[in-house]
Amino acid sequence: MLRNREEAGRLLADRLDLYREDPSGLVLALPRGGVVVGAVIAQRLRLPLDVIIVRKLGAPGCPEYALGAVSETGSVFMNDEALAEFPLSDRELEALIASQRGEIARQQALYRKGRPLPSLEGRAVILVDDGIATGATFSAAAAAIKAARAGRLIAAIPVGPQDSLGRISRLVDELVVLAMPEPFHAVGQHYLDFSQVDDDEVLRALAQSPAPSSEPSPGVA
Repeated sequence: MLRNREEAGRLLADRLDLYREDPSGLVLALPRGGVVVGAVIAQRLRLPLDVIIVRKLGAPGCPEYALGAVSETGSVFMNDEALAEFPLSDRELEALIASQRGEIARQQALYRKGRPLPSLEGRAVILVDDGIATGATFSAAAAAIKAARAGRLIAAIPVGPQDSLGRISRLVDELVVLAMPEPFHAVGQHYLDFSQVDDDEVLRALAQSPAPSSEPSPGVA
């Protein structure tokens, strides 16, 4: 049981000490809760922090159940098992994706103040969330980072179910996780404090760590 997202960040940072002050290192966090965890990791490892924006594609009539996710770069991850339960036509799927593009644009403008996603080529990218369930949003983010030719992709996840973490382990170069409880029902059940994170808290967390430059550090391939 984790006390809060800050404790999760501290515990993950302890396991990521290899990347402390890595000139190619970058922490990318998933809004909103992942940014709180990511800010702690970035501060302790002395790395820049930014967001990668991904939106869940919720099932019709059951929006909390992820059929998949779409990233700000356009990469889409679909959960085949979920789609088998909620089969959609191509038109319905495109409508789901389009419905999230407005929120992606809003978060890009708010969280980055118009800056583009920094160059990831050759960088050691630590991708952070506050936990996963199906792993759809995390998987879409991982696909986007890989497509951007990151040098190494490290997944830092406080808690999640074994099956989802197993799938994510095949998408990344390294998986750092604190707990894989079974049975697993919801991320929030494994925190004493899992209060909702709003935009203001995300902005405060981002302000605590330097933003990355738009280009990789000198010497990064």
